[in-house]
Parts: sequence; structure tokens; C-alpha cells
Amino acid sequence: MDLRIDRLATLYLVSPLLRRASGTVPSIPILMYHSISDQDESGSRAYFRTCTSPRIFAEQMAYLSSQGYSTCSLAHALDELRSGMHTASKAVVITFDDGYSDFYREAFPVLSRYGFSATVFLPTAYIGDRPARFKNKDCLIWREVVELSNHGILFGSHTVTHPWLRELSWAAINEEIVTSKNTIEERLGRAVESFAYPFAFPQTELEFTKILRDSLRQAGYQNGVCTIVGRANRRSEPLFMERLPVNSCDDAALFSAKLAGAYDWIAQFQRISKLAKARLQNSAKKAKLHISADLSARRKDNSKGACPPETYSR
Repeated sequence: MDLRIDRLATLYLVSPLLRRASGTVPSIPILMYHSISDQDESGSRAYFRTCTSPRIFAEQMAYLSSQGYSTCSLAHALDELRSGMHTASKAVVITFDDGYSDFYREAFPVLSRYGFSATVFLPTAYIGDRPARFKNKDCLIWREVVELSNHGILFGSHTVTHPWLRELSWAAINEEIVTSKNTIEERLGRAVESFAYPFAFPQTELEFTKILRDSLRQAGYQNGVCTIVGRANRRSEPLFMERLPVNSCDDAALFSAKLAGAYDWIAQFQRISKLAKARLQNSAKKAKLHISADLSARRKDNSKGACPPETYSR
């Protein structure tokens, strides 16, 4: 059984402290879903799973409804946070990455039952007129995307091919973010303002994230999300807003705690871990360079002290 340290800390350490806190920063939970299916993920740790069973998803949506939550777009969430109006509302943003077809079959009917909307981020290379597969799952087709859009579902870009952007040139990155946006806009006849960063977000690489932010703005994006854990607040970067990952391992208590902000501590833990890893990698590189320079110097010294070839004994 997967011992969830994050769950224990959230429910029995952070939640009690949060209940005693006198004031909190106005924030809005942005839920991050992927596949709504019963796919077996027993080989993965609970935190890293990306599937939520239809039954559990329905229970989570019923809970949101019973607690008086209403869904909104990322743009509306940003407006509320900037204006400070959120203190009197219970807004939640529901997002889905990767554009899987099970959203159409399983998630959309449940969302409609409660009058909820959502934003779906599409990797456009896998969205076609016929079903295509991404990560061994079928993706939406354009006919379904158009139908969902006509019923209030919002769509954003998840790049074209869902690459590790950090490993691409800036020309290739711009191609990914611009082409995907243009493709969705052409298909739907509506502006695309939202972007979801694929894979883990490199939050400690400040130069990269700054240039990426500027590139997204130049491409016309107004808001976006990433994998930094937590609820969005007015200090959040509008193009890289925090989200709360959700999957089948989230029982009612943990789901409720996430909505309340008791899971936000994970973000700081992630940041410290990434900074420590980066420093270790830099130290290793420096040590390697020092050893290489030392060996080079020794070879140079040995070369100076060696006899010329013509003086060698025959």
C-alpha cells in the first residue's frame, strides 16, 4: 500500500493549523484532471497518477455542488483575484490536460448535470478528424471539440506535440505555442487565451520561465496554468497559475482539504527540492570541470618535462 506522506501531513498537520489561522490570502482552486477512466495505475505512486475513475469524479462534482461552488474560466478567476472580490464567492476552475476522449463520454455529462463548465487543454497534433492516441489513450476528435465548445466548454493550448519545452530551441518553442493556438482558433472560430505547460514546470529556472512568459504574451495568451501545486492567488503569475492535481486516490477528506488550501504547502516543498537538486547538479558540474582542468594542467606539465622524440634511446 502506498503510504501517502502528503495526505497525512495535509490532514493531520496543515489542516488543523489552517483552521486556527486568523486570516488567509484570497485564492481560487484550479483543479487539474487528465483522464476520467478506470485505467489501472497501480504501478505508479498515488501522487503521480493521472486517472480519476468516473465514479469518483462524479462524487467530487457532487461535493462541489453541495458546498456551493460555482465554476468559472481562468480569465474570470484572474479578474476576481485582482479585484479582491473573491472573499465573498466560492469559485473553482476545472481543467483537463491532454484532450482525452473520455472527457466527452464521462466528464461532460457529469459537469452538465451540475451546470459546471471546464477548460480542456489540447495537444493539437493528436486532435484530428479521426481518433488518435496519446499516451495509449484515445483523444477527442474535432467534431466533439466543436460540439463541446458550443455547450460552454472552453479550450486552450497544450502545445502541438506535448514536448519537453525546456529541451527545445526558442524557435521550436514558439512554433509549438503559436501553431497550436492558431489551429484551435481556426477550428472553433473563437479566440484561444489559455495555455497549459506540458510536463513538470521548471519553476526554479527563472531566465527560461521569463522568456517563455514573454513569448506566450507575444503569441496572444492572456492566462495559463502549470504543475506548481496550490491555489491561485493575486500573487500568482497569470500565465503559470498553480493547480491542484486530482486523481482516484483523492478521498473525500483529501479533496476537501485541497479545496480549503491545506495542500498548498506542497509548492514550497517542491521548490526547495528543485533548488537543492539544481545546486547538487551545479556542484557536480563544477567538480567535473575542476577535475578536467586539473588533468589538462598535469598533461601540459608532463609534456613540458618529457624528452624530445629524437633523444629517446633506440
